[in-house]
Amino acid sequence: MTNRYDTTGNPEGEFQPDSNNQVLLNKLGIINPDEMDDVELELLKQLTTSVLDEIEDDQLITSDDLYEWHRRWLGNVYEWAGQDRSVNMGKADFQFAAAHLIPKLMKDLNDKFLSKYTPCKGMEEKQLIDALANIHIEYILVHPFREGNGRLSRLLAVIMALQAGQPLLDFTYMDSNKELYFSAVQAGLDNIEPMKDVFRQVLRDSQQNVGG
Repeated sequence: MTNRYDTTGNPEGEFQPDSNNQVLLNKLGIINPDEMDDVELELLKQLTTSVLDEIEDDQLITSDDLYEWHRRWLGNVYEWAGQDRSVNMGKADFQFAAAHLIPKLMKDLNDKFLSKYTPCKGMEEKQLIDALANIHIEYILVHPFREGNGRLSRLLAVIMALQAGQPLLDFTYMDSNKELYFSAVQAGLDNIEPMKDVFRQVLRDSQQNVGG
């Protein structure tokens, strides 16, 4: 698997000194990856609480919101928070969108996906699953930020589900079936059905949590 920090000649590829090339250069001077994971998780919890208080169920979600959420989440940690990544990234042999294409692709995400599928208020379950899968695939394929794309995509999905009157999403299924999930991401280039299956199970688990 390609190292997600494998970049050269770019500030986004710089490591924190004494971190053994395990932690990206950060404002907090953190050198331990576990400590950084804890910091990012705590900040994400704070962001999630704030955003869920702010978003209305009939509110259109935009790409500007995604940039702002990323900046609010990681702005005190990384200089480049809330900015398009300027390095190319991939996982295994699969490459996400080329960095120079991100501005255009984020505009497309906004104009062709977010404006079409949000707000999710009033959506039936089938509609919601279609909306979640389409937006998730598009966002993950673009992978606009240097760090935190997967976690931000989940926040977006949570907001969409809540807008539709569904419970907080439980992503255990994704976490327990990572190969299947990533296969669904790859298939999303021309077939959205595998990702719809993933979100169908996520939604079912989330509903059972409430019902149980």
